[in-house]
Amino acid sequence: MIKNAVTLVTGGASGLGKATVERLIQQGNRVVLCDLPSSKGSEIAKTIGEEKVVFAPTNVTSESDVKAALELTKQKFGKLDNVVNCAGIGVAFKTYNFNKKTAHSLEDFTKVININTIGTFNVIRLAVGLIGENQLNEKGERGVVINTASVAAYEGQMGQAAYSASKGAIVGMTLPIARDLASQAIRVVTIAPGLFRTPLFSALPDKVVHFLEKSIPFPPRLGDPAEYAQLVQSIIENPMLNGETIRLDGALRMQP
Repeated sequence: MIKNAVTLVTGGASGLGKATVERLIQQGNRVVLCDLPSSKGSEIAKTIGEEKVVFAPTNVTSESDVKAALELTKQKFGKLDNVVNCAGIGVAFKTYNFNKKTAHSLEDFTKVININTIGTFNVIRLAVGLIGENQLNEKGERGVVINTASVAAYEGQMGQAAYSASKGAIVGMTLPIARDLASQAIRVVTIAPGLFRTPLFSALPDKVVHFLEKSIPFPPRLGDPAEYAQLVQSIIENPMLNGETIRLDGALRMQP
């Protein structure tokens, strides 16, 4: 159910998250936009209209921040139907640099796992308590949780040990969490995007972007965040999608 639903979106101030916020609003949702205090979340909420979008400054790894965001959700909109987890980071470093005799930073590895994997789980475990208070809708469900993994969960590149591990863990916990929540009629689905035109790619030279685009069979281009948001809507609307990770990658299979 899209219209009149309330959705909490993490990482909602940029990239895939921002596109999701915009699409859900177009479909009649009200949205709680969660992102770091330093993000443009407040500005986006004011631009769209705070009767439709409320900004909740949130570090997804913080229990108190997430609880505060959920309390704001309840105060502002009275309920929560869906959660879309888009918050995440990445680092690029080989396990060991033999030229510089330097090992991968354990602090960096831990940070990526903490934000991408533990942050995602932290939001899920707390948010479903509020979703579980809903009455069953006309399709017999209470709500939907959508997570963001990556094709790197399957075909991680050199230097992606931390990122791939974090996204692989999200894929791995999708089915058991779906089974955990099935008795409460809450679905859990993960999207594994390929190469998308997010702020990460805006810093790359054009020739690098063109090279990456050629690696995608069809369509031979970077994904548009709006296409990710379109899949979010489809997942919410289709009650048979549950416990699954869906690749959204134009048939891309990353090579070593």
